Amino acid sequence: MSSSIPEPAPSEAHQKADNASLGELLGDVTRDLSTLMRQEVELAKAEAKQSATKAGKGAGMLAGAGVAGHFVLIFLSLGLMFALGALMPLGWAALIVAVIWGIIAAVLASIGRKELKQVKGLPQTSETLSEIPPTLKPGEVNR
Repeated sequence: MSSSIPEPAPSEAHQKADNASLGELLGDVTRDLSTLMRQEVELAKAEAKQSATKAGKGAGMLAGAGVAGHFVLIFLSLGLMFALGALMPLGWAALIVAVIWGIIAAVLASIGRKELKQVKGLPQTSETLSEIPPTLKPGEVNR
């Protein structure tokens, strides 16, 4: 006993494929790909905008933290100045705190300058450029 399963009715896409010319089918595929690409670009734009918004908020919070940290240093410096002012005239205490901050600034500037001098530029780019054959470099004439 063999049972026969009825075949489902052909879908609209199958009917169109059977009746349409190859040119019409290629036109449909091209149109669909174009629509898909536009949608992907729109999605990428939306994701980039969302990421930029989050990055902006994060940068703002970091800037606020930097300002708050600056105030902490100011008030700690004032506290140190007034603590020293209990032992000596306030003017001398302020001068001592200022000299301490000057020394800290000089040390940080020196370390920063050393770090910047160690930067060689773009080593990967210069290596890659040296690998370009002479015939592909601008200004070279094929011989």
